[in-house]
Formats: sequence, C-alpha cells, structure tokens
Amino acid sequence: MADSGYTAMTPIQAKAIPIVLAGRDVMGAAQTGTGKTAAFTIPLLQKMLRHENASMSPARHPVRALVLAPTRELADQVANNVKNYAKHTHLRSAVVFGGIDMKPQTLQLKAGVEVLIATPGRLLDHIEAKSAVLNQVEYVVLDEADRMLDIGFLPDLQRILSYLPKAGRQTLLFSATFSPEIKKLANSYLQDPVLVEVARPNATASTVEQRFFGTNDDDKRAVVRQIIKQRGLTQAIVFVNSKLGAARLARSFERDGLRTQALHGDKSQDERLKALAAFKAGEVDLLVATDVAARGLDITDLPAVFNFDVPFHAEDYVHRIGRTGRAGASGLAVTLVTRDDARMVADIEKLIKKKLDIEPFELEDDRPRRPRREEGDEPREPREPRAPREAREDVAVSAAPRERSAEPARRAPAASRDPFFDQPYEPPAREAPPAWESAPKAAVPARAGLSPNIRPKKKVASLLGGSR
Repeated sequence: MADSGYTAMTPIQAKAIPIVLAGRDVMGAAQTGTGKTAAFTIPLLQKMLRHENASMSPARHPVRALVLAPTRELADQVANNVKNYAKHTHLRSAVVFGGIDMKPQTLQLKAGVEVLIATPGRLLDHIEAKSAVLNQVEYVVLDEADRMLDIGFLPDLQRILSYLPKAGRQTLLFSATFSPEIKKLANSYLQDPVLVEVARPNATASTVEQRFFGTNDDDKRAVVRQIIKQRGLTQAIVFVNSKLGAARLARSFERDGLRTQALHGDKSQDERLKALAAFKAGEVDLLVATDVAARGLDITDLPAVFNFDVPFHAEDYVHRIGRTGRAGASGLAVTLVTRDDARMVADIEKLIKKKLDIEPFELEDDRPRRPRREEGDEPREPREPRAPREAREDVAVSAAPRERSAEPARRAPAASRDPFFDQPYEPPAREAPPAWESAPKAAVPARAGLSPNIRPKKKVASLLGGSR
C-alpha cells in the first residue's frame, strides 16, 4: 500500500474494508473516484493470502476471486490495481475481455490464477471453451452493476452466477445508483447484505462546478471551443449519445486544430486502448466518447467534461460528471442544452434533487474579418462620391420614359428555305378498298339449329377397322 502512495483511507474504504474482512456480503453505493476499487480488492487479497503458494502447478492456483466489470476499460483498470496491490505476494491475477484474441488469455488461465477480472461476454466464451473453471470461487464482485444491467448483461450474469458454488460464497455489489432492478439482483444473489453508503445515492460530487448553457445544435462546437479557450483547459472529455456522433464530432474538432480521439463501441480494443493511453500521456486534447465506452475510466486530474448531448438517462449524467473532480480535486462539468432537452433536464433535476439554472451563452464574433492594408500596398481607386438622396430622386424623375418619336419598322418574314412547308395542309384522299375486300362474300348455308356465324366442320374421311 505504501508503494501505491496510500497514506489514509477514503470514506468508502474505511466503511467497506472491515465489513468485507468480516465475511459479510456488501451493497456499496459509491460514486466513481472515491477509492471504490481498493475498497474491495485490498480486503479480498488479504483474505486470500492463506491460499498463497509459490508452486508452479496450475492446480495449486485455482480461481478464488471473480470480479465482473461492464466494460473493457474498467476491467483493465481493476486488473492493474490488483497487480499493484499484490506484487509482493505470490497471488496471480488475469483479465479477460472481448475484442482481442482468446489464445493468450487461454494460456494465462490454464497456467492458473487466483484473481480473475472479466467482462461477462468474454468470460462466458472461456467457460464454454473449458478454459475457465470456477468451481472453487469464494469471492464474487459485481463492479458497477447498474451499468451491466443497462448494457443488457443480466442474462449473462445469471448464467455466470449459476456456475459458481453457492455455499460459502461472499458476494460484493457496487453501484453508483440503486434502481429497483439492482435491488432485485441483490435480493437474488446476496445473503443478508450490509448497505455501505458514502454519499446520498445519485448525488454529484461537491467538488465539481456544474454549468448549464442554453444553445442550439449549430453553435455547440463553437461553445466548447470558446470555453476551452477562456478557461485555459488542457484536456477534456466530450460526451455524446451515439457512436456516429462521436466519430463525426471528433473529425470536426480535428479540423478546428484540436488533437482529438473518438472512443466508442465500434472501435477495436487495440484502438480504444491506444486512444486512452494517448489521452493519459497528454498527446490528445479532447476525448469524444459515448457513455458505454467511457464508463469506469480512471483519469487523474481531468479538469473538465462536456455534455455535448444531454444524456437520455439521468443516471448517466452522474456517471459522466464523475470523470472529473475525483479524489477531492476540483473539476468543471458543462452541459449544453437545447429546446429539445427539456424533459431530460427535468429528469436530472428530479434525480439530483436540485433546480438547474440554464444560462444563456454569448459567443464571441470569430468570423473572419477583412485584412488591414499594409504599408506599400497599392492605393485603391477613389470611388465617385454618391449624390445626396434628394438629388438622386430628382434625377430619377427627370429620367422618366419619353414619348417615342416613331416606332421602328417591323422586319418582313424571312423566305422559307423549303417551298414544301409553305403549302397549305390538305387531308389525304380516301383510297378505294382492294377488289378482294369489296367483292361480296358468298353466303355460307347455316345448319339447322346452329347460329349462322358458326362455320360447319369439314368432313374428313376415316378408315375404321378392328381385329377379330
């Protein structure tokens, strides 16, 4: 812990660690940036020290603790924390998530690990491939369970939990919000849990300055640029509601001269990790992200976040602005509101129990101006002074149309090039029908009882014979 720079526990750590060490199930209501990850990893590692061994046999390193996370980025973040905390022990850990080849993950799992961090979808792949054996799991952590339910992982969670031993299992559930679905999940899989809260549920951090500006869709990008310039912001995350919107907005900010990367679900795992690494290294100014892609990101000292689009769900507002103002640091959260966002703003007010003040935003006039003339430029030709308005009106009256002295003579029609077209139209003479049509047709005698219009059948000779 000293190597990680810890000198004192955060409120969630002070409350949760003793309960986890006591073996109780936990329902933790904690916002991001409060030290939640350490609140469950530290006591679990401490309890697993009794299984520590230096053996090279995979059988001596079965999975003892399973941590489920909703996104690849959060799973990778938890895995890094576990490795830092356990680097002076013989406990092994691994992380598995989608978007990359399963073979390296399979080799690591078959070598044996005590702590497995995973996303639900990829873990099911390893379970079906028999590379992940969970029959000795003693501890289960559902990190950011509300997000896993929002993404639609509930069926996957139920399948995974069905593979785990029920007797003697300790389950920890952490969530930023406690919806009815979360409570139902806790009632199904937790045994007499202890509720641990460090802040009012759905509350926003007090260290974050929240500003709401009324604007229109066409001016949003200019508003973001102006705030970045006025505040002198070095980095920020810009949240949008769609993957297509993230890609387009990132390209637009690039054209504006800002180093920008997009982070959304259509990016490959390698692209997402590279974009995140570049942002953390200061090589990127803006990170344009969707909610799912940015959930659980741990970026220290992030100065600001922009809600370019008001989130569809009020809970996502709490998650978004939780990216800044972490661990007691100050932060800025700017939300751009249009006329179409009234219902979603009302949902946010209801959730955080606070009336929001939507301020008008005045854009600076950054239109290109005509360059000034420099010394040495050729002088422009002087324009003739315009006459006064009264003089122009007198000239207009004097310029009234005069009577024409004589109409110009009309030109004679040009002679036709082809005399055939000068002849009047004459209908063609009716031609007499051919002789064979005008000749009278011989009357066909009608058979009795038949219509005269029916021709009689021709008589055909036939030879009838038979065998005796």
